[in-house]
Amino acid sequence: MSKNAEEYLESRRQELIEKLLNKGVFKIGGHQLYHLTLRELEAEYAHVATRHQEV
Repeated sequence: MSKNAEEYLESRRQELIEKLLNKGVFKIGGHQLYHLTLRELEAEYAHVATRHQEV
């Protein structure tokens, strides 16, 4: 993977962590957000965003 791709993925990961923290999510399944993969963060953010739309 190129350095630019790695930087983009890490940037995306940090962005999702910030969004989840802003929504009050600090842990997922007993794990701190910083220990999760991008895919896990994306799935949780999709779940949280859907849940907030229903309210």
